Amino acid sequence: MSFNETVSAERIHIGFFGLRNVGKSSLVNAVTGQNLSLVSDVKGTTTDPVRKAMELLPLGPVVIIDTPGIDDEGQLGQMRVERARQVLRYTDIAVLVADESKHLQPADRELLDMFRQRQIPYIIAYNKCDLLDHIPAESDGNEIHVSAREGTGIHELKERLGNLARVNGEKQKKLIGDLLNPGDLVILVTPIDESAPKGRMILPQQMVLRDVLDAGAMAMVCRETELEQTLRCLGPDRRPRMVITDSQVFGYVSKIIPEDIPLTSFSILMVRYKGNLEAAVHGAVQLSRLKAGDRVLISEGCTHHRQCNDIGTVKMPGWICGYTGLQQGEDGILFEFTSGGQFPDDLSPYSLVVHCGGCMLNDREMEHRTRLAAASGIPMTNYGIAIAQMHGILKRSVQMFPDALDAIED
Repeated sequence: MSFNETVSAERIHIGFFGLRNVGKSSLVNAVTGQNLSLVSDVKGTTTDPVRKAMELLPLGPVVIIDTPGIDDEGQLGQMRVERARQVLRYTDIAVLVADESKHLQPADRELLDMFRQRQIPYIIAYNKCDLLDHIPAESDGNEIHVSAREGTGIHELKERLGNLARVNGEKQKKLIGDLLNPGDLVILVTPIDESAPKGRMILPQQMVLRDVLDAGAMAMVCRETELEQTLRCLGPDRRPRMVITDSQVFGYVSKIIPEDIPLTSFSILMVRYKGNLEAAVHGAVQLSRLKAGDRVLISEGCTHHRQCNDIGTVKMPGWICGYTGLQQGEDGILFEFTSGGQFPDDLSPYSLVVHCGGCMLNDREMEHRTRLAAASGIPMTNYGIAIAQMHGILKRSVQMFPDALDAIED
């Protein structure tokens, strides 16, 4: 994958919501300048959320999402409505499309309440203003009058979306660059096994490497089998500022790297980047409290083809059983698995959630999952944190992050 490409998880997600037949799809097509969504006078033409990753000026890399009408009817219609509601979990900016002649309906106001509850910035776009004798004055900074058919207000809508995107992106996200100085040396340990994508590095490794370079630091990349040789090549006078490893070889690497050299993992950096490192550290404590009959949910954000020795469905359950001394199954720990956008709304059946680094999920989606676990009182940890805990090196692996270190000691 090229460094110039922006994955969906790092793009602003803009969702278009509203009733059937208010022109959501037409407005999406007008904003994007593409025939992204099927347009028809028949109500309910959009049956599933339509997603498109693209470059949209003045916003830059975005994901545009067209959703089914929130007022769809019947059993199938209710399933479509639920799909539309699920889009809110990963929406960074919402556009409520309303019919100019009908104003806001009860279902529209319900959507607005959802936006506010989830703290999603939003714009109300009153569509079909070309059918009016005159365009009403905008009474609210969140309102705009547009015509998808005539192109009225489309440029202004894109400018407003751009402004919201800039405000929404002001949060300073941290991977590792804030802990480095120009000239620092970082060793990245990247195993190449049957699960590694051929011809490329996995996304967290790419992101960390880019962050190191952006900080003006230097990176050395090696497999775990060449780590000792790499250290010898550096000699006694050139010590790395830190070592970052794939979590799967955490135990092996920790025995090679001297205690006075900071050590962490790509997965731990990703959970820090997504903003829930302390919660994941707290959740790791539950691993030692698991007992026979407990259910553990293992959740991955990507939907890759499962390998015979897959980390989520094979290695992680094996490590947890080995750590707890319990079997896998009815007489021990029961494991369940989700991937991609799948994540249960009801976490009450589980004693613990173990989540991947979330590199393929945007911040909103990861925040939703973290909040859901917290509200349910269910501990949630992360692959890297869990593996560090099971190898007895959790404190060492978060030594660089004081808040996470405090979470261990709480």
